[in-house]
Amino acid sequence: MTTWESRFRHPIVIAGLCLALGLVLAHQSGLRFNTTRSIPLGLYLMSNDSIEKGAYVLFCPPERSEFDLAKERGYIGAGFCPGGYGYMMKKVLAAHNDVVSVTDDGVTINGTLMPASQPFEADPMGRPLPRFRITDHVLAPTELLLMSDTNNRSYDARYFGPVRRMHIQSLIYPLWTWE
Repeated sequence: MTTWESRFRHPIVIAGLCLALGLVLAHQSGLRFNTTRSIPLGLYLMSNDSIEKGAYVLFCPPERSEFDLAKERGYIGAGFCPGGYGYMMKKVLAAHNDVVSVTDDGVTINGTLMPASQPFEADPMGRPLPRFRITDHVLAPTELLLMSDTNNRSYDARYFGPVRRMHIQSLIYPLWTWE
């Protein structure tokens, strides 16, 4: 047996290869792992079901300066989306015909102020955050307002505004989550 063959048969190498193969198969079957606090931590399954308010979605951020800044500062990771962005996961809080406002007081949807939605002026390191502001905007059929309803520090629509449906990769269902 050559040195290469003996190393390849080492239990740690075999376990590593099995883990890598398992991760590839999980990804191919539509499983996604969320490690951010924008939605509950855990394992999610991608679905082709229609996207409605209240659903969790996986999306590729549009190529815009707000997302360039987010990637540069580490708010979002690098990945395979256009612009080199990583996927983001958020909850759909508003959709077609909903009236949304993003002001210094917070996000209002159809006249109701969302809890813990007041935008921050700066990130925890004191760097200024983008200022997206809009008043009484009626969402078009192509627009969604994507936010966190679990983390008031999330980088979400308060800083980048509505996202077009074409950027949504999939609806995602939680399979196993924890806080």
